[in-house]
Amino acid sequence: MLKLESVTVKFSGLVAVDNLNMEVSRSTVHSLIGPNGAGKTTVFNVISGLVRHEGRVYLDGFDLTNVPVHKRVDYGLGRSFQNVIIYKYLSVLNNLMLGYHHKLTYGLLDELLGTYKHSTLERKAMLKAIEVADLIGVKPLLGMLAGTLPYGYQKLIDIGRALMSEPKLIMLDEPAAGLTETETEMLKEKIRIIKNEGITVFLIEHDMRLVLDISDKITVLNFGKKIAEGKPEEIVHHPDVIKAYLGTSYSEVK
Repeated sequence: MLKLESVTVKFSGLVAVDNLNMEVSRSTVHSLIGPNGAGKTTVFNVISGLVRHEGRVYLDGFDLTNVPVHKRVDYGLGRSFQNVIIYKYLSVLNNLMLGYHHKLTYGLLDELLGTYKHSTLERKAMLKAIEVADLIGVKPLLGMLAGTLPYGYQKLIDIGRALMSEPKLIMLDEPAAGLTETETEMLKEKIRIIKNEGITVFLIEHDMRLVLDISDKITVLNFGKKIAEGKPEEIVHHPDVIKAYLGTSYSEVK
C-alpha cells in the first residue's frame, strides 16, 4: 500500500531521515517507533507532502512524490495529528462532516440557493458521518458539542474525521498520547476495527504495549536511520532496538 524509496530529509545540513526504504502492506497495522528525535514525524510529513525530500513516495502503486499536499487526500491518504484539533463548539456530527469537504463540489451559489446538488452532497456527507461515527463508537454522541467530551473521545473524533475522506491508508501520529489506560484499550479496539474494514493503518506510537498488541509489523528508527524491521516478537528481542529504545526485554515490556 505504501512504499518509501531512498527517502532522505535534511534540515540546514542536519540529516533527519537518512536513505529510508520501507513498505507498508495492504490492510495491516504498521507501527513506526524510536526515540524522540528519531525522525518519525518527519517521515509522516514526507508522506503528507509537508517537507521537501529526496527519494520517492508511492501510495497503492501511484507516485505521490510531486502531488500537492491538498491533493493527496484524493489518492487515498488520511492523517490525524499528534495535537488534536477539535472544533469545541461544533457538534460531533459537524466535526466529522468537515473531513468530507474535498468531496463537496458545490459552489457558493448552490449553497445560497439550496440547489439539488447542494442538498444531495450535504446528505451524503451526513450519512457518511453517521457511518463513521458508528464505526468508531461515537454514534450516540453525534448531537453533543465535541468540546464537552472526554479527551479519549476527542481523539476518536479526530481519527473519524480522517476516515471521512475514505482513505486507503490512514496515518495516526501518537494516537494514545494523553489517554488513560481505559481510553487506550478503547483505542486499540477501534484501530482493529479500522483494519478489519480493509483500511491500512500506519502509526507512530510510544506506548509499547499498544504497539505490540496491534501491530502486524514494526519499523524502528534511530537518528533518522532504520535499525530494525519485523514482527513485534522479533523487534522486542532485537539487540539494537533494546539498546537504542526499549532498554529492556520482551518479558519486561509485557
